[in-house]
Amino acid sequence: MDDAGTEIAGGSILMEDGRIAWIGTGRPPADAAQVVDGRGTVALPGLVNTHHHLYQTLTRVRAQDQGLFGWLTELYPVWAGVDAEWERAAAGVGLAELALSGCSTTTDHHYVFPSGAEGLIEAEIETAQEIGLRFHPCRGSMDLGASAGGLPPDEVVQDADTVLDHTQAMVRRYHDPQPGAMMRIAVAPCSPFSVTEQLMRDSASLARALGVRLHTHIAETVDEERFCQERFGLRPLELLDEWGWLGPDVWLAHCVHLSDKDIRRLAESRTGVAWCPTSNLRLGSGIARARALLDETATVGLGVDGSASNDAGNMLAEVRQAMLVSRAGGDPKALSARAALRVATRGGAACLGRDDIGVLESGKRADVALFSVEGLSWAGAEADPVAAVVHCSPARVRH
Repeated sequence: MDDAGTEIAGGSILMEDGRIAWIGTGRPPADAAQVVDGRGTVALPGLVNTHHHLYQTLTRVRAQDQGLFGWLTELYPVWAGVDAEWERAAAGVGLAELALSGCSTTTDHHYVFPSGAEGLIEAEIETAQEIGLRFHPCRGSMDLGASAGGLPPDEVVQDADTVLDHTQAMVRRYHDPQPGAMMRIAVAPCSPFSVTEQLMRDSASLARALGVRLHTHIAETVDEERFCQERFGLRPLELLDEWGWLGPDVWLAHCVHLSDKDIRRLAESRTGVAWCPTSNLRLGSGIARARALLDETATVGLGVDGSASNDAGNMLAEVRQAMLVSRAGGDPKALSARAALRVATRGGAACLGRDDIGVLESGKRADVALFSVEGLSWAGAEADPVAAVVHCSPARVRH
């Protein structure tokens, strides 16, 4: 699982000081190494989750038969109760669920800040540090409340100055730009239907001044497209382009409703896409044109999205979902198991601007997941253990 797609049967990996020092067949060249027995497993790069809302972990199976706007309208009043205790509990469950599914790096997009609530992102950062995942929390925001024509109720939005001041403080306190970093901060206003144009523009300027990445939701539903056309006279991706939001320092969640022109623009601008197939299916949003994006050499990663629209946070299950939904158009070769794994590893790392994770090769970070392919769920799958990790029942990692 390097950039060349190399696979080694019966191999070993030597790790030193958090990096891969050697990888190959037979025993590694180190006599005093502590040995982890990986027999019966497939070693893969740790999976990279490019979109999540950890606070939603405590609100699963709500608004079960709603589209995005109806789902949000039903859940906003519930999320108005989010506080630091809620955030800490939700992050603990959500991050553990990701880790048990082979995820070693995750982002989180937190954009709900109820009036009076404090320490929300700080709580999930502390939890991520305790669990040990690489964490890319995004300081989200909403400043376009219902009274001003937005979707969210006024009690969960903030004024722009508060947003920008806290975002800058979070970057200065937590962001680590060094290779191998365990913590990086991104700037992430929520969406065109919950954030003013000025805050979208100011957020982009702030992120670039601070040297951090940008993230938002875009082109998720037909309702969103209608909102953007009625309010701005532009389709969602055209709107972001107008606001200076496309580029190699940006990754966008969903991108379900894209034209051929949009796809080419994402590829040429090197803007990343966080593909969230399960959430998009659950909310009836549609199926993202991931195959077309990949064919244009666009950067595509996978995201579980929040557990209120996924009802799970299993990254390996998302890999399987991505493979299967890609074939729904009638092409059984649309996305192979290995291609889906590459999206969930190297693709995700590229979305987050990292070249030190997402592959297994000497010099890269030693983020390794050992997936067991022993047991009833993998009986008869010995012909292709790598594909079995994706095709067969999603399993927890052994290590």
